Amino acid sequence: MLNAEIKSNVLKDLIEIVGTIVDEVKINLDEDGLSLKAVDPAHVAMVDLRLDKEAFETYEAEETELGLNITKIEQFLKLSESGSIIEMEHDEDENRLRMKVNSITQKMPLLDTAGMTDPNVPSLDLPLNLKIKGKHLLNGVKASENISDHVSITANSDGFEIFSEEDEDMVRLSLSEDELEELSANEEVRSLFALDYFSSMVKCVSKDTILDIELGADYPIKIQFDFADGDGNVRYLLAPRIEST
Repeated sequence: MLNAEIKSNVLKDLIEIVGTIVDEVKINLDEDGLSLKAVDPAHVAMVDLRLDKEAFETYEAEETELGLNITKIEQFLKLSESGSIIEMEHDEDENRLRMKVNSITQKMPLLDTAGMTDPNVPSLDLPLNLKIKGKHLLNGVKASENISDHVSITANSDGFEIFSEEDEDMVRLSLSEDELEELSANEEVRSLFALDYFSSMVKCVSKDTILDIELGADYPIKIQFDFADGDGNVRYLLAPRIEST
């Protein structure tokens, strides 16, 4: 059971965050809010998300699973304006999700969740942790997109660097320890990542968002941040591209 109201911008943020990884997702509902875990079809990226009931204008739910088509919800949200309230209701008899904004109501069939298992989130003890403002990563990604399809990320006790190179073109974003919000490093690490995945994840955040990043040499990068005024939390994992020797 679900009967809730939520601001359109909060739901848009959630759908954008999830839509970078999958087109279909299973959400787990309980009386305290919703959660989800999903892996992209190529098993390169994972999203682990929690949205507390405090993020909703009104929220009433019982423990259940709903299979959602992200693309259909994205299309519906294009009908909403900034500040609009989205009504959401699970029609258990018809197994459909009813969504309403202003005078428009849409019902969409729910997906069968039988084959949608929650992936195991790997437990990673990574040697480097830093906190960085979204604007820095957004700038680094924007510059790199004109150069290559991958980025190299390097960090040590002195700072953080994004590097992209292709043929004779090169771009580098370098931030010193003082330019980061926080930095804790036991060693220097470097990993290579697919830019399309990394870019999509970074573009989900605002310039002022503080991202918590964990890194290891040729290990997945862990990117964590809050949304919905702190009532939502996201954790992305992105596998590295291993360079051939």
